[in-house]
Amino acid sequence: MTKKSKIIVIGSIALLILGMAFFPKIKQLLTSGGSDGASVQRVPSFGSNRSELVVNATILQPQTLNNQFGITGVLLPDEEVDLTFESSGKITNIYFQEGTFVKKGDLLAKVNDAPLQAELKKLEAQLPLAEDRLFRQQTLLEKDAISQETYQSVFTQLETLKADIELVKSRIRQTELRAPFDGMIGLRQVSEGAYASPNVVITNLTKISPLKIEFSLTQNFVNKIKPGTEIIFKVENDLDEYTASVYAVESRLDVKTLSLFARALYANENNKIKPGQSASVRIKLDEINNAIVIPSIATVKEMGRDITYVYENGKAKEVQIITGMRTASSVEVVNGLSVGDTLLTTGVMQLRTGMPVRIDRMVPNSAD
Repeated sequence: MTKKSKIIVIGSIALLILGMAFFPKIKQLLTSGGSDGASVQRVPSFGSNRSELVVNATILQPQTLNNQFGITGVLLPDEEVDLTFESSGKITNIYFQEGTFVKKGDLLAKVNDAPLQAELKKLEAQLPLAEDRLFRQQTLLEKDAISQETYQSVFTQLETLKADIELVKSRIRQTELRAPFDGMIGLRQVSEGAYASPNVVITNLTKISPLKIEFSLTQNFVNKIKPGTEIIFKVENDLDEYTASVYAVESRLDVKTLSLFARALYANENNKIKPGQSASVRIKLDEINNAIVIPSIATVKEMGRDITYVYENGKAKEVQIITGMRTASSVEVVNGLSVGDTLLTTGVMQLRTGMPVRIDRMVPNSAD
């Protein structure tokens, strides 16, 4: 190798070593920013350079914090029943119109009762004669013309006749299908002329005002829900929110799922909501007024402590906090922060006490 070649090789090696030594500083000058919305900039300060972190911040204000959780429920009718006849026979009349509202006691359908009506007429024809016989026997008894036993026998015959009449009347009532409560009548399953029996469903009746909302609770919340607890629910394809009140909670947990069912009532006065739909239910457990609430991203755990940073004289200041209630994106601060503090909400992972910061944007401070 010539002398000139040796000089070139040695020079190349020296340049490589120098490049490796200064590479981190060159990279730092060419790149900036942070992983949580903050950026680092170089600014002059008394003839020297220092890093300044650009962050977002918020001014803490007292707020109302709602502790709530969400579950899925199902809408149930207040009452629902399949309607059948109590007796058997040919259907002679159907009086209801499908899909309409009926009132309690309305006659909906009827089976043939001609034999029963004839029997009733026969028995009722015997009634005046039996009553007259009893009257005569009572007159004779008052004159001691007959014995008490004779009078009692005639009296028993009259009461038996009256009982037979009531029995036939009750059988006639069994040939009538009447609405047991106010509600919406369903689709009929039979036609006039069909033979009905107690096993044949004629139609169904549903009471949808009020509606029941049924949902299950895990064991973590069973002691927080009781009759009177208010719930808020929504149904699919409906932007409105509805309020209902819990009226019943089961007395024991299911041994397999460790949960129990509860039900709430919603008036549904205009029959807008139909049973059978699923419902997104939110239950408010607690409400705290004048709370200090910060975004979850503004706090970090460090060596078992919850810490956050506030803005003070152009620099970041670490503050240890004690947290309380937590929601999906917010944390209640029980101790450590005060109303009016300027909380740094981004760059938390990069911040250190005394680090220069510049607030790029003030963001609203609001709880869920």
